[in-house]
Amino acid sequence: MEKEQKNNLNEKENLHPRNKHRERYNFQLLIKSCPELSSHVFINEYNNETINFAAPESVKLLNKALLKQFYGISNWDIPKNYLCPPIPGRADYIHYIADLLASCNDGIIPKGSAVKCLDIGVGANCVYPLIGNSEYGWNFIGSEVDRNAFTSAKKIIETNKLDNYISIRKQSTPENIFRGIINTDERFDVTICNPPFHSSTEEANEGTTRKLKNLNAGKKMNPILNFGGQSTELCCKGGEQEFICKMIRESALIPTACFWFTSLVSKSGNLAQIYFALEKVNPIEIKTFEMKQGNKISRFVAWTFLKNKEQKEWQEKKWNHSL
Repeated sequence: MEKEQKNNLNEKENLHPRNKHRERYNFQLLIKSCPELSSHVFINEYNNETINFAAPESVKLLNKALLKQFYGISNWDIPKNYLCPPIPGRADYIHYIADLLASCNDGIIPKGSAVKCLDIGVGANCVYPLIGNSEYGWNFIGSEVDRNAFTSAKKIIETNKLDNYISIRKQSTPENIFRGIINTDERFDVTICNPPFHSSTEEANEGTTRKLKNLNAGKKMNPILNFGGQSTELCCKGGEQEFICKMIRESALIPTACFWFTSLVSKSGNLAQIYFALEKVNPIEIKTFEMKQGNKISRFVAWTFLKNKEQKEWQEKKWNHSL
């Protein structure tokens, strides 16, 4: 029992130092933020309060409580069977993005509305903009190809009165990533993306089944194949690798529209092909950040086409005046 409890504590220690979720969940405080969560909390075999992380409704209510308690989001919900992401992991990406921007700003994180971020595939949950705006005051534009997800994200923004800080744009051409979203006169400080992971619905279903088996080790159960999200959230032709390579090719067509282009890379085996695609477009700099959430290791790749002089000019014009 002591070993298991120690592992649970260490799992949180792997998160970014600024991540608000490094400590064990305080379910009593979370229930105060979201009373509906109460009926989903139970005492496990190690005498700790927890929830069933394989149950979609339980996870959704946990997210609702976390967003309210830590980020001031009073109204949050998603349509049934849409992706319900783990908040701690999503927060990690945002904090490492802040470190990326700081690395080009004399170690100081640029904050405030002067910083403009683009979230490719914002999803029905709108989680990245919610966290990024709350933590650093950044402005966000989220792109979305799925109509229901688009409507859900807009509702979250409107009901929380975040219209001045976050907006959603509909991508009318699913084959495009930046085209049709970034206007010719726009400049973004960073783009973020959690790309579709799988190459087909069948592969996505297999991944969901594996995930549920891991969460319910030793237990017999009927997999809930829609637990992990809609097809547009989970899969695309060629999977994660092809999506990111397409993103790289499109970014080369708008090299000065953004300081840093970034994307999560879930499969380490895809890195070689992604680096190869980056070499073809000849960016000025490439960086890879590794992140750990418990036993899971993920990373994101960042690239910029701005030369040193252009980076310095960007810093002086935008970030030195951010509030």
